[in-house]
Amino acid sequence: MITRVLSYTAVGLLISAIASSVAFAQDTPRGNAADGKKLFETIGCFECHGYAGQGGGAGPKLIDPPAYPAFIVQLRTPRNVMPPFTAKVLTDQQAADIYAYISTFPEPPDPKTIPLLQN
Repeated sequence: MITRVLSYTAVGLLISAIASSVAFAQDTPRGNAADGKKLFETIGCFECHGYAGQGGGAGPKLIDPPAYPAFIVQLRTPRNVMPPFTAKVLTDQQAADIYAYISTFPEPPDPKTIPLLQN
Protein backbone atom coordinates (compact mmCIF):
# COMPACT_ATOMS: atom_id res chain seq x y z
CA MET A 1 0.00 0.00 0.00
CA ILE A 2 2.76 2.45 0.95
CA THR A 3 4.69 1.52 -2.19
CA ARG A 4 1.65 2.28 -4.33
CA VAL A 5 1.16 5.68 -2.65
CA LEU A 6 4.83 6.52 -3.17
CA SER A 7 4.59 5.47 -6.81
CA TYR A 8 1.56 7.69 -7.38
CA THR A 9 3.32 10.56 -5.63
CA ALA A 10 6.41 10.12 -7.82
CA VAL A 11 4.28 10.07 -10.97
CA GLY A 12 2.45 13.19 -9.83
CA LEU A 13 5.70 15.01 -9.17
CA LEU A 14 7.04 14.00 -12.57
CA ILE A 15 3.92 15.25 -14.33
CA SER A 16 4.12 18.54 -12.39
CA ALA A 17 7.76 19.01 -13.37
CA ILE A 18 7.00 18.40 -17.04
CA ALA A 19 4.01 20.73 -16.98
CA SER A 20 5.96 23.50 -15.27
CA SER A 21 8.83 23.24 -17.77
CA VAL A 22 6.32 23.59 -20.60
CA ALA A 23 4.81 26.59 -18.82
CA PHE A 24 8.28 28.17 -18.49
CA ALA A 25 8.85 27.70 -22.22
CA GLN A 26 5.51 29.37 -22.95
CA ASP A 27 6.38 32.26 -20.60
CA THR A 28 9.44 33.20 -22.66
CA PRO A 29 8.59 36.34 -24.64
CA ARG A 30 9.85 36.83 -28.14
CA GLY A 31 13.03 38.87 -28.12
CA ASN A 32 15.23 40.31 -30.83
CA ALA A 33 18.79 38.92 -30.54
CA ALA A 34 20.32 41.77 -32.58
CA ASP A 35 18.79 44.36 -30.26
CA GLY A 36 19.83 42.21 -27.30
CA LYS A 37 23.45 42.22 -28.49
CA LYS A 38 23.45 46.02 -28.65
CA LEU A 39 21.98 46.24 -25.16
CA PHE A 40 24.39 43.62 -23.80
CA GLU A 41 27.26 45.80 -24.98
CA THR A 42 25.87 49.26 -24.17
CA ILE A 43 24.59 48.61 -20.64
CA GLY A 44 27.77 46.77 -19.73
CA CYS A 45 26.74 43.12 -19.34
CA PHE A 46 29.94 42.13 -21.15
CA GLU A 47 32.08 43.72 -18.43
CA CYS A 48 31.34 40.89 -16.01
CA HIS A 49 29.99 38.13 -18.27
CA GLY A 50 32.39 38.54 -21.23
CA TYR A 51 31.53 39.31 -24.83
CA ALA A 52 30.77 35.66 -25.57
CA GLY A 53 29.06 34.96 -22.25
CA GLN A 54 32.11 33.06 -21.05
CA GLY A 55 31.97 34.64 -17.60
CA GLY A 56 34.79 36.21 -15.69
CA GLY A 57 35.90 37.30 -12.26
CA ALA A 58 32.71 39.17 -11.39
CA GLY A 59 30.02 37.40 -13.40
CA PRO A 60 29.15 33.78 -14.15
CA LYS A 61 29.06 32.34 -17.65
CA LEU A 62 25.83 32.82 -19.55
CA ILE A 63 26.22 29.91 -21.94
CA ASP A 64 23.12 27.70 -21.65
CA PRO A 65 21.08 30.30 -19.74
CA PRO A 66 18.41 29.29 -17.22
CA ALA A 67 14.71 29.29 -18.08
CA TYR A 68 13.39 32.79 -18.73
CA PRO A 69 11.50 33.16 -15.40
CA ALA A 70 14.71 32.39 -13.47
CA PHE A 71 16.66 34.78 -15.71
CA ILE A 72 14.20 37.60 -14.96
CA VAL A 73 14.35 36.97 -11.21
CA GLN A 74 18.16 37.17 -11.30
CA LEU A 75 18.07 40.24 -13.56
CA ARG A 76 15.53 42.16 -11.47
CA THR A 77 16.62 41.03 -7.99
CA PRO A 78 20.17 39.68 -8.24
CA ARG A 79 21.70 37.62 -5.46
CA ASN A 80 25.32 38.78 -5.62
CA VAL A 81 27.21 41.88 -6.76
CA MET A 82 25.21 42.37 -9.95
CA PRO A 83 23.21 45.61 -9.90
CA PRO A 84 19.42 45.21 -10.14
CA PHE A 85 18.01 45.94 -13.58
CA THR A 86 14.48 46.88 -12.55
CA ALA A 87 11.74 47.59 -15.08
CA LYS A 88 12.56 51.30 -14.72
CA VAL A 89 16.12 50.62 -15.90
CA LEU A 90 15.45 47.87 -18.46
CA THR A 91 12.02 47.26 -19.98
CA ASP A 92 10.52 43.77 -20.23
CA GLN A 93 11.08 43.86 -24.00
CA GLN A 94 14.72 44.82 -23.54
CA ALA A 95 15.16 41.97 -21.05
CA ALA A 96 13.60 39.59 -23.59
CA ASP A 97 15.99 40.92 -26.24
CA ILE A 98 19.01 40.27 -24.03
CA TYR A 99 17.71 36.79 -23.24
CA ALA A 100 17.28 36.11 -26.96
CA TYR A 101 20.87 37.22 -27.52
CA ILE A 102 22.44 35.14 -24.75
CA SER A 103 20.43 32.17 -25.96
CA THR A 104 22.48 32.32 -29.17
CA PHE A 105 25.79 31.74 -27.39
CA PRO A 106 27.26 28.46 -28.62
CA GLU A 107 28.25 25.70 -26.25
CA PRO A 108 32.02 25.43 -25.78
CA PRO A 109 33.70 22.57 -27.63
CA ASP A 110 34.26 19.26 -25.91
CA PRO A 111 37.85 19.28 -24.57
CA LYS A 112 38.36 15.86 -26.18
CA THR A 113 37.99 17.51 -29.61
CA ILE A 114 40.79 20.04 -29.02
CA PRO A 115 44.11 18.55 -30.23
CA LEU A 116 46.31 20.79 -28.09
CA LEU A 117 44.63 19.48 -24.95
CA GLN A 118 45.35 15.89 -25.91
CA ASN A 119 49.15 16.19 -25.49
